[in-house]
Amino acid sequence: MIKEKMADALNSQMNAEFYSAYLYQAMSAFFESQNLLGFANWMQVQAKEEWSHGMKFYKFIIERGGEVKLDALSAPPQKWNSPLAVFEDSYAHEQKVTSLIHSLVSFSRAEEDYATESFLKWFVDEQVEEEANASEILAKLKLIKDNTNGIFMVDHELGKRKRD
Repeated sequence: MIKEKMADALNSQMNAEFYSAYLYQAMSAFFESQNLLGFANWMQVQAKEEWSHGMKFYKFIIERGGEVKLDALSAPPQKWNSPLAVFEDSYAHEQKVTSLIHSLVSFSRAEEDYATESFLKWFVDEQVEEEANASEILAKLKLIKDNTNGIFMVDHELGKRKRD
């Protein structure tokens, strides 16, 4: 049986993961409105991935005998000034999520909750990939700045992303 304090912390992270899905869905909608369908596709795949991360927490809480508590999600931003601005926000968001995951690991260790610490290892590893993906695209966008041809090339590249 999971301790209530740990279940509350995991519920908080679960809701943060669902917000991440919501944020990436908003980013996808923004790119759709700009007719950048490759960028929109990348964000759509990311939104689905984030939802699946939230569901991992959901299932783990239940498996440990905890109570799932779904919170209201805040409205994400709707507009950005450029694809670069979107990926600056995306990268910053992933860094924030990494910090949240690391705090959870520290909390699970302090609580001597080894099952939760083991569960969180996947998320620690996943966040390395999440930050690297966002950082790579951000770096490309910084190089090309407002170059239309460059934006279209990145858009084409991002359109190839498929969900695992």
